[in-house]
Amino acid sequence: MNMKKLATAIAATITLALASPTAFAAWTLNMTPGITAISQRIYGLHMLMYWWCVAIAVFVFGWMIYSLVAFRKSQGAVPDTKLVHNTRAEIIWTVLPVLILIGMAVPATRTLIETDDASKTELTIRVTGYQWKWGYQYVESGVEVLSTLDRDSNAARQLGSGIDPGTVPNYLLSVDHPLVVPAGVKVRLLLTAQDVIHAWWVPALAIKKDAIPGFVNTAWFKIDTDKTGLYRGQCAELCGRDHGFMPIVVDVRSKADFEAWLKTQQAIQRPAEPATPAAMAGVDAAAAKTG
Repeated sequence: MNMKKLATAIAATITLALASPTAFAAWTLNMTPGITAISQRIYGLHMLMYWWCVAIAVFVFGWMIYSLVAFRKSQGAVPDTKLVHNTRAEIIWTVLPVLILIGMAVPATRTLIETDDASKTELTIRVTGYQWKWGYQYVESGVEVLSTLDRDSNAARQLGSGIDPGTVPNYLLSVDHPLVVPAGVKVRLLLTAQDVIHAWWVPALAIKKDAIPGFVNTAWFKIDTDKTGLYRGQCAELCGRDHGFMPIVVDVRSKADFEAWLKTQQAIQRPAEPATPAAMAGVDAAAAKTG
């Protein structure tokens, strides 16, 4: 009976996958190489350790299978009832793993140190996680952007909406106001949260940092000038009811386009300047003449 239920569950899963291919369009088995130099080094480390693990698995399981086949009872193998000590074998299986670990640890340590080096940055952005949206403050310019789930995705996700999510481009992965950054500039992120713990995760940047209330985490990235475009991520920390509805979109632009966008936002967000006494006196005089 249990096998029948298992077979039914597997068949239902396969049917669902074939019926809704769009649900798995962005699903991949491997880590993404990323669009920054540091993210590509992280990917290289990932693949290095992966192939080391594959080689070790092939050797260990191959030796096990060979031993099971070559020394089986039907071939006349007799179990050794005495403990056999082999100094050479013990030295090999001690030294070899140590060398493998050193070969992994040295490049990994160098990369980890570099990921924490947020010095000499040219742009600082404060990232604040809310339930359930992201706030971006461009520290030196005073520009602030609040990023929430886009209207189309928000409408489609409502219970009984009647909207097929497959018809919504980038369903649950689009926002109304993305994080706009320049290419070719080292950007520092100061990550915190207003209410509960969130996590800012963008695979293309190889960044996944917790945003914790009352605490500031630091991350940085520098995107190559030929990598302009949109890159998507999500909150990666279970933060409440709408955790799955606070995506991240990074809009990478050229330096010139970014500067133009920043000036436009400054003009929009700049509060009206209070009138000076001299200006008010001029207005009163003009009013008296027209009166």
